[in-house]
Amino acid sequence: MRKKQNFRVKIAEFGYRCRNFASILRGMRVLLGARIGSCLGALTMYGELSAIHILADGTRIDLGVLGRRVVTDDGVAHLVDDWDDGSGNIENFNFHDSGTDNTAENVTDSNLIAEAGPTTRATGTKSQPSANIIRSIGTIAYTGTLAIVEHGLFSTAARTTDLLWDRTVFAVINVENLDSIQFTYSLTVNAGG
Repeated sequence: MRKKQNFRVKIAEFGYRCRNFASILRGMRVLLGARIGSCLGALTMYGELSAIHILADGTRIDLGVLGRRVVTDDGVAHLVDDWDDGSGNIENFNFHDSGTDNTAENVTDSNLIAEAGPTTRATGTKSQPSANIIRSIGTIAYTGTLAIVEHGLFSTAARTTDLLWDRTVFAVINVENLDSIQFTYSLTVNAGG
């Protein structure tokens, strides 16, 4: 029985990754730009979002990379303000939220298009897997049926105060009551040279 369940999970993972191929393709432009920029000696910075869909029964479906995007204009301005006078508190970008609108990402985004799920954002756990990568892992638990297609990393837990670091759109993840999604956001900063 366990083999059969593992096979179903693998099929679900493969199926999602195929459905999400368009998002991965859009992100390749970001990754290619970062690689070319590094070769030319430019500093580059991009975000990568991956996820695990945790079903109500505890089954974990590894969805892999959902997308790679650039940091928003607001995120960059906040970074510069923090460096300039310490007012930015860049370390606060550790709150995960999700939504149900698949309007394409844009560096001018300042919020999710249609926030959905719990009214308070999930607090992430931060780590630094290497000298040039900062990571935040946050799990959002759902209490209803939703079609999740967007994720944002924010500076506060409350939806009333928004400062968006990064927004990613991906193929639909259908969640039901008591499902959760564990989002992993990694920011890679490549030094110029």
